[in-house]
Amino acid sequence: MQTTTAINLRYEERRGYIYHINRIIRSLRNDLGGVIGLFLFFSISITAIFAPSIAPYDPLQQNLRDSKLSPAFMEGGTWKHLFGTDKLGRDLFSRIVFGTRVSLLVGFFGVLIAASIGMFFGLIAGYMGGHVDNVIMGLTNLILALPYLLFVVFIASILGRSLLNVILIFGLTDAPLFIRLTRGEVLRLRESVYIHAALSLGAKMPRILFRHILLNLVGALITIATFEMSGMIFYEAGLGFLGLSVPPSVPSWGNMLSQGRDTLTTYPWIATFPGLAIMVTSLAMNLLGDWLRDFFDPHRH
Repeated sequence: MQTTTAINLRYEERRGYIYHINRIIRSLRNDLGGVIGLFLFFSISITAIFAPSIAPYDPLQQNLRDSKLSPAFMEGGTWKHLFGTDKLGRDLFSRIVFGTRVSLLVGFFGVLIAASIGMFFGLIAGYMGGHVDNVIMGLTNLILALPYLLFVVFIASILGRSLLNVILIFGLTDAPLFIRLTRGEVLRLRESVYIHAALSLGAKMPRILFRHILLNLVGALITIATFEMSGMIFYEAGLGFLGLSVPPSVPSWGNMLSQGRDTLTTYPWIATFPGLAIMVTSLAMNLLGDWLRDFFDPHRH
């Protein structure tokens, strides 16, 4: 009897997995943007993971004899340096490949910190209400009222240049957005029938918050996290352009833009290729976010 029950449970779990996989496939069949976004995102992620194997050169290796070489497809270029070299003779393709790591680290961990803080305080504010809600939302609205870019630049100029500082800056400054989103969803869900049923059965607040409410927020949170990750990658590049992101020795797209701005008219490829990398990554995250928003929309299923 126990063996039969175990087999049935495994069968039901397998059916559940198959259902979700089929649902994803059906959704992607009708969404070319989602397919492109997923393909680009996985390609960028693989590039970041296997950067040492993909990059033909050390991104920090200097060779002044090869300074400012043209890309391979331009006159005077060579296939030894596909995207050309910068003013210090460093291979641009290798630097862009390694710069992928910085952008994804900032985007992923920045969103992870922001979402974790936002979910925690948003759940408490929405469920507790009263003075707790007023205090949390008062601070949240105060931060959201500040000009975002100026606020980020101000904090970055105080903390100094490091990858950890950049991640913390974006994680903390984006947390209020997740607080507001989570609180709004909690206010909507806490009056639901199944929440009242759980309360009548004696469920405690932590179980209601994390078991019943948070699970219903996952779709919305993943969607907004994807868009915010795109924004963080873009703003990190902006900080790098201003000289406020990672140290100059770290290959990042923002640093490369900053280093190429003085030669934009004479050697445009030095700034063009990192700019294209930022654009493609931002496009991938936004296409992925659009697909996830439609995928998690209950009115479409």
